[in-house]
Amino acid sequence: MSPVISLDNVTFTYGEKVAVRDITLDVEAGEFLGLIGPNGSGKTTLLHLMLGLHEPDSGHVELFGEPVGEFDDGQRIGYVSQQSTSQSGSMPVTVRENVTMGRFAHVGHSRLTDHDRKTVQEALETVGITDLAERRMNELSGGQRQRAYIARALASEADLLALDEPTVGVDAESRDAFYKLLDDLNADGITIILIEHDIGVVTDRANRIACINTELFHHGDTESFVESNALTEAYGVSGRVVHHDH
Repeated sequence: MSPVISLDNVTFTYGEKVAVRDITLDVEAGEFLGLIGPNGSGKTTLLHLMLGLHEPDSGHVELFGEPVGEFDDGQRIGYVSQQSTSQSGSMPVTVRENVTMGRFAHVGHSRLTDHDRKTVQEALETVGITDLAERRMNELSGGQRQRAYIARALASEADLLALDEPTVGVDAESRDAFYKLLDDLNADGITIILIEHDIGVVTDRANRIACINTELFHHGDTESFVESNALTEAYGVSGRVVHHDH
């Protein structure tokens, strides 16, 4: 079986600034990959390259076994950016309407079927927001909004969840509940890529770590990352203490 994502010697620049250089790594189906690095290290750029939102200047990217530029099965990917949860949004849509958007890639211009509506309802139940279904998105807290976007990805029957610092502006209790939800989704077989500034959270949750600062300093299982010098090499002396309790 092909990896969900495969990068081979990928480099990307913004003008003369190199954002990522010579990155080679695979993300296998069912992994929970934590993507870490200091501010400005290229984490978000690397995630965008993985999802086909940027084209590399050199190197090759495959998504679900296809060249990323040719991949067109977008419903297999759920992407939650920093802006998704840190901003209230201006669209006057309800939570249910937001989650239903996850079905549009399947139905096209056709009407929603009973199966579509059931899938939406199950997604709301899975993330625990059925009581918010008729609330407007811009009325929600950061933690509630975050769950609504995850539900939309689930309604699309995504195989891959890509999350870029999804807990920005979210209180500690909601964060803990959110990461428990990610654990459950990963246990159900969904591949997860998580960018998170709290290294302790990543090492506690992810089963593989990619540590970058323009270049890749480590890619492997969480245990080997904790035992390596990658944190010091990528962050310098400012690297945070790793909390690890697998």
